[in-house]
Amino acid sequence: MKGRKRHIVVDVLGNLVAAAVHAAGIQDRDGVRLVLAQLRATTKARIRLIWADGAYTGRLAHWVRETLDVLLTVFPRPSRQKGFHLLPRRWVGERTLGWFKRYRRLSKDYERCAESSESMRYIAASHTLIRRLAPCL
Repeated sequence: MKGRKRHIVVDVLGNLVAAAVHAAGIQDRDGVRLVLAQLRATTKARIRLIWADGAYTGRLAHWVRETLDVLLTVFPRPSRQKGFHLLPRRWVGERTLGWFKRYRRLSKDYERCAESSESMRYIAASHTLIRRLAPCL
């Protein structure tokens, strides 16, 4: 693989629920279907709403509604925006990605295959949760 794209699904607290890593040649709107299919297969909780940024526009919302019976709300960037503008709820996922930057193996693409890269995200997320439960460790 020459490049990779990473998709994550987090809960409202920023805890990792699902992750997918795939080749960079796959469009974001198509690649997110991988992580949403994984979310559906692994999560027993009933998810009613997914917030996403502007990269996930188009027919994806219809696909999510038909396939997963979940409402996908996209927060697009305001038109004529210059500089940084905080989008509602998007910061939760961005904060989780920031937490991942603390882990050396995730700071660069060290892994040879996408599956191990994806697994490292789950390990980092598990470590973050453990640190919250027992901060003295």
